Amino acid sequence: MKGRDLRLLPVALCAWASALLCVFMPHLSATVMLVALGSAVVAGRAEWIRRRTRRGTARVWQRRLRAAAGMVVVCLAAVAGPALTVLIVSPERAQVAALEGATVDVVVEVLSNPSPGSDGRLWADAHAVAAARPGHGIQETSAPVRLGIAADAVEGGLAPGTQIRLRAEAKRAGPGERAVVVLFGQGSAVVADRGGFIPEQADRVRMALIERALRLPAPGAALLPGLAVGDTRAVDEKLNDAMLASGLSHLTAVSGSNCAIVTAAAFGVVALLGGGRTLRIIVAAVSLAGFVVLVTPEPSVIRAAAMAGVAMLSLLLGRPRAGFAVLLLAVTVLLIADPWLASTAGFALSAVATGALIILAPPVAHGLSRWMPYPLALVLAVPLAAQLACGPIIALFADHQSLIGVVANLLAAPAAPIATVIGLLSCVTMFLPWLADLLAATAWLPSAWIATTAQVTAELPLATVAVSAGVLPAVGIALLSAALGWLLIRSPEAYPRWLRAAALLIVAVATAGVTGGALVRGPLAPLSRPSDWSIAACDIGQGDAVIVRSAGQIALIDTGPDPATLRTCLESLGITRVDLLVLTHFDLDHGGGMEALRGRVDTVLHGPPTGSSDTRALENLRDAGATLHEAARGQTGQLGDASWRVLWPRAPEPVFPAGNDASVVWEISGGGVPRMLLLGDLSGEAQRLMQRVSAVRGPYVIVKVAHHGSADQDADLYAEAAARLAIFTVGADNSYGHPREQTLSMLEATGAVIARTDLQGQILISQTDEGLSIWTERELAPSSE
Repeated sequence: MKGRDLRLLPVALCAWASALLCVFMPHLSATVMLVALGSAVVAGRAEWIRRRTRRGTARVWQRRLRAAAGMVVVCLAAVAGPALTVLIVSPERAQVAALEGATVDVVVEVLSNPSPGSDGRLWADAHAVAAARPGHGIQETSAPVRLGIAADAVEGGLAPGTQIRLRAEAKRAGPGERAVVVLFGQGSAVVADRGGFIPEQADRVRMALIERALRLPAPGAALLPGLAVGDTRAVDEKLNDAMLASGLSHLTAVSGSNCAIVTAAAFGVVALLGGGRTLRIIVAAVSLAGFVVLVTPEPSVIRAAAMAGVAMLSLLLGRPRAGFAVLLLAVTVLLIADPWLASTAGFALSAVATGALIILAPPVAHGLSRWMPYPLALVLAVPLAAQLACGPIIALFADHQSLIGVVANLLAAPAAPIATVIGLLSCVTMFLPWLADLLAATAWLPSAWIATTAQVTAELPLATVAVSAGVLPAVGIALLSAALGWLLIRSPEAYPRWLRAAALLIVAVATAGVTGGALVRGPLAPLSRPSDWSIAACDIGQGDAVIVRSAGQIALIDTGPDPATLRTCLESLGITRVDLLVLTHFDLDHGGGMEALRGRVDTVLHGPPTGSSDTRALENLRDAGATLHEAARGQTGQLGDASWRVLWPRAPEPVFPAGNDASVVWEISGGGVPRMLLLGDLSGEAQRLMQRVSAVRGPYVIVKVAHHGSADQDADLYAEAAARLAIFTVGADNSYGHPREQTLSMLEATGAVIARTDLQGQILISQTDEGLSIWTERELAPSSE
């Protein structure tokens, strides 16, 4: 690539670095802006003095120094831009941030299509319009928020552009997030405004496509609206997991590729009709704008449209190299306008994928043409270039990598444009029902192909591999992507043998490492662990998932937040079925992984549901063959040769509402299982009351510490338990400070040995004649206590 094509690269990188710094540490924004502007003035003044006093300097060096000084000034301006934006919006964000911890009446405007969360709520990006706290008047606000409400809270459904009035609990969003607070809706919401004629009609078109699609056979029916207009409401959990595992989930998100397909289709139709280049570009731009309105102009869609517009315009004009400079300019402008884009994976992936389409895809296609016809090579080069470029970024955030993503994309991606274009034509012709039905049925064929590809590839052995997200895995995948790209692009004669050997070595080592790691974590995982364990604490992040085994029967206490991580834990222990599932309560970190057990559990013992979403989750388990029982103090039962008992909550008149303090407290002992007490998420107050009304009598051998080791504990309860081993089920990355130092000190004072899933990974415990044998995933040498 020529140097002039990269001139804006340092400018974009400076804007990105400044945006990251300012959104994570907004209190530094004024300093960053003043330092950058001051430095720009100094650099400009120094260049002016140099030009006034230059003598004897060669003309070529004069040009270079002038260009360098200009670049420094532009880079400093790019640093100041995001900082200025953060400063301007900080007062409004601070006003909304003051709502943290309060229950407020708010009016919000929905900005994105709602998506179901694993907690049963519908989640959407929104903009706060007004808010009122008890004791305060109504105040106008203007800041982004994240909204979560019950699926049936809004009559007539929720769509972008809708303004609703509701009561919600406000919690502060994480650092670097665009949303200032997260609003947890309570009860029903009142629709204040549907957003006007255009949003209503766009939603009507989307719903018509969904209704048409669902009359067609599964699994292609559910996927069609997602491929055409990015609406995934009809996609069930199983198909969604398959799309994620196979690396095809990007096909159902409104991304740059969807926008590019629409632009290219419009451009091609006008070309076939004999229109000139100017007319083609105008029609393509209008079509892209209409597509954005149809799929809803949420921020991610506008961003994708901007990226796709840059890429397609440069390609259609026959100047792909110039397109890279335009892309860098677009990235810089977007970061100045919205600095919070810098911290989102979607923006990074969109920018990098667009750059790969412009820069990497053509040489990859040329390299592949050594073994296949060029048109086929060009088709394969697009997903392959995107995968090579985006892999390192994905590794920064994702804890699972798809090993069959490239293959699945090569098989399925060619069908996506067909489904998108024909699906959109079905939307356009909705006023001719017979034609719209015919087009939807035609689009179903490629949609079914993609869904089937996802399901088949996701079930292949070693389809995904668990990899810790972070910088080191990203660096490793970057090296692998560079080696693969080099081997594909360059012919063997074009570079020295040692360089080719180095690239092949990197690919071979990475392949061997990934395959070996996948085998050890997958099919061979049970062989790498002790076989005589009776208690296992899964490493599933911030959440609970504890397994008890006696005489071949399995009890699982809570499911953690994510079906995929729970499934990984069960597979590592060779568990295919659960005899008893104890759901202590329904918070996401305890019940979010339930879908992984659908059809694989016999009996469910659960705490009190908190709402309709919890009831539906239980009904799903029941419909798949499970028997449901609500837990109450005094219930007993058998697990193999072990006996268990429920100590809390009290029924039929519970003391606390459903949630943490109504968690099921469960004890088990006998049959090879050391006496164990599991305390759910009880607070200190609930622990004290339980002590007064229940027979919590020590000593226990093991205690699962309440609420991941929060500070709100009752020391007398743990003194009574007198456990020899205290297990903390906690995630390495949590913003709560769990486990708290005072809780750790309290347990250590009782003489308990501390075991933590955040530090030691999966924990397996066996009872032997000598005592407890403890095996931990990150301390491979077993120890005895």
